[in-house]
Amino acid sequence: MVLRSVNAAPGTRLSCDDARVSLSPFHLAVPVDDIAAARAFYGGVLGLAEGRSDVNWVDWNLDGHQLVTHRAPGSGPVGHSHVDGHEVPVPHFGLVLAVERFHELAARLRGAGTRS
Repeated sequence: MVLRSVNAAPGTRLSCDDARVSLSPFHLAVPVDDIAAARAFYGGVLGLAEGRSDVNWVDWNLDGHQLVTHRAPGSGPVGHSHVDGHEVPVPHFGLVLAVERFHELAARLRGAGTRS
């Protein structure tokens, strides 16, 4: 996992373990087809703490950030973009994690039988 510091020269790459960064929490709403399936994945598989919820949405604590799953059947990626030899879905988001936390989440995903 790599990020570029706003104080670094262009092209300087720092791992998240090297960077001393203070970030404000973000709020991100993502569409899901099924709230129960979202609870099973985000709460059960990833182990995120559930916050407020309603029949059509659930707030999740994603390492101090607010991820909200909203019931929006039929939604999905708008397109794909070519990045570093891979086709990635757009829109998408990522979370910069310490290496230990990354491996913890990866193990949870493998343990649940998820696939990329």
